[in-house]
Amino acid sequence: MTRPSDPVKPIPFSVAEPTPGEAVAPATASGQSRWLVPALLLLVLLALAVVFWLPGQLGGDGSPATLAVDGKPPAAPGAPPAASVTTPPEPAASPWSDAQQARLRQEAQEVLAQLVELQFTLEERGATSWAGPALDNAKAAATRGDAHYQAREFTAATEQYRDSLAQLQALEMRIPDILQAAMTAAADALEKGDADALQPALDTAELLAPADSALETLRQRAAVMSALQAKLDTALALERDGDLAGAEAALRAATQLDPASRRAADALGRVQTAHAEQRYQSAMSNGYTALDEGRFDAAASAFARARSLQPDSPETEAAMAELRATQTADRLGKLQRKAQNLEAQEAWSDAVANYEEALAVDPTLVFAQEGLARAQPRARLDSELREALAAPERLSDPAVARNLEKVLAQARAVAPQGTLLSTQIEQLTQLLARANTPVTVTLRSDQLTAVLVQRVARLGQFGEHSLALRPGTYTAVGTRDGYRDVRKTFTVSPDSPPDPIFIACTDPV
Repeated sequence: MTRPSDPVKPIPFSVAEPTPGEAVAPATASGQSRWLVPALLLLVLLALAVVFWLPGQLGGDGSPATLAVDGKPPAAPGAPPAASVTTPPEPAASPWSDAQQARLRQEAQEVLAQLVELQFTLEERGATSWAGPALDNAKAAATRGDAHYQAREFTAATEQYRDSLAQLQALEMRIPDILQAAMTAAADALEKGDADALQPALDTAELLAPADSALETLRQRAAVMSALQAKLDTALALERDGDLAGAEAALRAATQLDPASRRAADALGRVQTAHAEQRYQSAMSNGYTALDEGRFDAAASAFARARSLQPDSPETEAAMAELRATQTADRLGKLQRKAQNLEAQEAWSDAVANYEEALAVDPTLVFAQEGLARAQPRARLDSELREALAAPERLSDPAVARNLEKVLAQARAVAPQGTLLSTQIEQLTQLLARANTPVTVTLRSDQLTAVLVQRVARLGQFGEHSLALRPGTYTAVGTRDGYRDVRKTFTVSPDSPPDPIFIACTDPV
């Protein structure tokens, strides 16, 4: 008797077997029994041919054809009767039943062959380890089929064999699910660092799909599981000590060691978030410290770092707005102080520039509006006074001198005047007085040349002529028919009169 755990093997069988109760024949009789069924089937076919086919082939007179029961051909017409032959009696036979039994036995054997082949295939793929109970149930059904087969209950045997085959086929169909479950169990064990659960799952997957690429990946991950765990433990210790940068570095190394590890990836994400928050808070603190100390560039840099770490943080935006407001207030304060200092130094043009810069930042600033209204007229006055001092020779022009007198009147009306303005008024008053004091200038000619002093008078022809001229630079032009014109430029100084000036045309054309 086979045990449930033993492989199912086909049972040897012969074409015909003795029925229960039959006596065992000698060796010669067993040899005849092997040919009994084919002989009986041949006799049945001959009988059918005699009954249905032969009458239509013999005789054209429509008389029924006859065939001796013993198989002898009928005698020819006119022939003498053949001698009779005595035949010993044949043993009783059941050809129809035997044929049925043979067919049922063959069907059972066909099912059994599929059953055994599938059983061997599954056992080669390690079914005894990953499907032991289900395989035992299928073997038990096959064993029951063997019992029916040995009892010549072939229909029942076939049913049991089919049941066993169906169980094995169902087990074969479950292989993808079992393989996936083993792969999943191995992956879960890797995530948990559970070496005890990992190896059985890998062994099962190895039996079912040894060349699977996913299994190879799991093997590679299993090879570094211990090293991965060590890095995770190191990262956890660093995190507890507050060294988030070190923990992040250790976890980055862990993810490089096993890129598929969810544990490492999740831990890295968590530590990265915590480290980013730590750096964000540090950047914000440094920014406010620098802002309080007036180090605006450092504050801006710190707040920019904070914004890069948390781009959508309202705190960062508020800090940047506070920085801009503080910077603006500081700039405006500096402009105000500088402009006031420039006013004190009577640098009116520079003071105007500072007030205008302040108003460009905030047009509503009262100090800048009032300061600009105060500095602009003084800047214009200062510019005019500086121009007059820079070119005193222009005072020789009466119009320029008269305009300067008006400017000096405005300057004298300013209160307080300030040291610079007082000095300018004094200097220009002296220059104007000297410019308004005429100096006698002597001009000489040949009485043939017509002389003209530009912007002064036409003197005509003379030998010597005296003019009272304001200090300055003048040009005398001499003309005479048939001669080239001559020009002489001379300067009248208020300190001493120039030497006599000779002007005459002596170069004929």
